[in-house]
Amino acid sequence: MKARIVHTLIAALATCAFAAGCGTPTNNTTNVTNLTNGVNSSAGTVNSAASNAANTTSDAANPPSLHTTTEQWPSAPKMTIDTAKTYDAIVHTNYGDFTIQLDAKDSPITVNNFVFLAKHNFYHDCTFFRIIKNFMVQTGDPNNNGTGGPGYTIPDELTHQYPFTKGVVAMANSGQPHTGGSQFFICTVDDTKVFQPPNNKYTEFGRVVSGMNVVEKIASIPVTNNPQTGDLSYPLATAYIKSIDIEVK
Repeated sequence: MKARIVHTLIAALATCAFAAGCGTPTNNTTNVTNLTNGVNSSAGTVNSAASNAANTTSDAANPPSLHTTTEQWPSAPKMTIDTAKTYDAIVHTNYGDFTIQLDAKDSPITVNNFVFLAKHNFYHDCTFFRIIKNFMVQTGDPNNNGTGGPGYTIPDELTHQYPFTKGVVAMANSGQPHTGGSQFFICTVDDTKVFQPPNNKYTEFGRVVSGMNVVEKIASIPVTNNPQTGDLSYPLATAYIKSIDIEVK
């Protein structure tokens, strides 16, 4: 399965419009490969990252053994949400809780999929396996390395694109259309210009409306070189999802 990693523009590689465009991805993460502004400012050096790792909570620094789901489905779930209602996802992590207001009206397929997976406890013990402090944090992979998903993909919903500002939640993909599954990312800064047209190929399906300080705390985890992507985004402490509650209003 291909990696779903947020693909970003690299100015130094003018002949390759995107990092993933230079070759076929071999693993499944939101491709934020070699992001010059985000990587350098988020990590510092490996030594300083390691020395700062002690600033995490004891639960984060010494996480329990994680047991993510092995459940897979042959196809996307049937539509069960009511797009006239409001759906909030309360995400419980070992760093604290935050709430995502889901955009059921403009991204009904994606929200329906997220609600389905949350209600099936799919995200239990999924780690934030990719962190670029001044860009985004990524999670939602049962393999916790960017290679996993629910066994199916869902179509993109890109007709309503809004600016990718701090707190926006969007689907990760493999760089190809309609390859989202379960992985998602949360923007940690307002100025994510890399996602503006013509690079707006990630379905936005919600926004963090409370607990953004928790997301920022996760984004501040020290990182080192990521073996999956080759950039500085591999966290040196473990932040993970304990559970997600869905509230319907």
